[in-house]
Amino acid sequence: MLYLDHAATSPVRGEVLEAMHPYLTEAFGNPSSHHTAGETAARALEDARARVARALGMRTGDVIFTSGGTEANNLAVKGIVLGARQSGAPARHLVTTAIEHESVLDSADHLNRLHDVESTLVPVDEQGVLHPERLSAALREDTALVSFAHANNEIGTVQDVAALAAVARERAVPVHVDAVQSAGWLDLRQLGADAGVAAISVAGHKLGAPKGTGALAVRSRVPIEPLLHGGGQERGRRSGTENVAGAVALATALELAEAERARTVTAVAANTQEFIAGVLAAVPQARLSGHPTRRLPGTAAFTFAGTSGEAVLLELERRGVITSSGSACAAGSDEPSHVLVACGVAPEVAQTAVRFTFDRAPLPEGIAGRLAALVAEAVAGVLGG
Repeated sequence: MLYLDHAATSPVRGEVLEAMHPYLTEAFGNPSSHHTAGETAARALEDARARVARALGMRTGDVIFTSGGTEANNLAVKGIVLGARQSGAPARHLVTTAIEHESVLDSADHLNRLHDVESTLVPVDEQGVLHPERLSAALREDTALVSFAHANNEIGTVQDVAALAAVARERAVPVHVDAVQSAGWLDLRQLGADAGVAAISVAGHKLGAPKGTGALAVRSRVPIEPLLHGGGQERGRRSGTENVAGAVALATALELAEAERARTVTAVAANTQEFIAGVLAAVPQARLSGHPTRRLPGTAAFTFAGTSGEAVLLELERRGVITSSGSACAAGSDEPSHVLVACGVAPEVAQTAVRFTFDRAPLPEGIAGRLAALVAEAVAGVLGG
């Protein structure tokens, strides 16, 4: 069985399990407890915080450990907008796009319904690219935050964060970047150290750490209203006993991915491009979704007009290939992909979408071509059925 749904989740790496094991067994103390066991856990937590900060180009104190990317995005969008309001700023406006993850879009809806915050969804082009001039036109005097994904979770399009952040910086508007999909594939240090974004979200289970691990790094100068209240952990920004083992796991996974990135990404990108070319040549109905070159190295998404995406998935699974129709967070929905519709794809065509997301290990010789042939067989099976 070939698993090609790594954008949904990936297996936990052996090195990550080894690193977190002590904090699930003998070093299990509560990091807030003032005794030897607690202090051991606290040291591990702060070491993990420093390691995550380095990977993101941020400061150690900027990192807030969360339960994953969804919580990190919620904390960024709600927390920064409400924090700006608490600081006295005229925070009545949020800027994002229609192709964002549901955790961003639903947070924007929450702010609108309960806090009278208006959202502007800046249009992207047909390849999912957010252009700086469109972002500039959307900014207002009361804009509290700009939030967008470094790389889209469904189509893999990568945004020019430096150019977009520069536009927002000219207007003194903080930028939150959802880096859940780009972590391990792209250099995240550039986001914090070079682009100077205000906040970055990551999730562990996309790069070899367990589900339920993640972080939001937000600069100390940016006011943020916590979503969880109680014991005042994470410097008062996220209450609740910290998941020390999960923090260690996230830090380890980020470091491993970064250490391997230079030698693996080029090979994976070449495999993916070979696969894309094979599918487009073998399947007349196939259309590549997203940008042809500004895309994640391991993501290939298509629509197959005249088919059903779910039917193609079933045909692929019969042939030993596991993949998805798009975001796992929208699995089971009968609605067409909001990402593809925002890119101008007709709803009936958007419902034929299939997404292939590869591991960070290059494929064996010849597998990309064989996989393209299996896709052609699966589509033919749907059309012939």
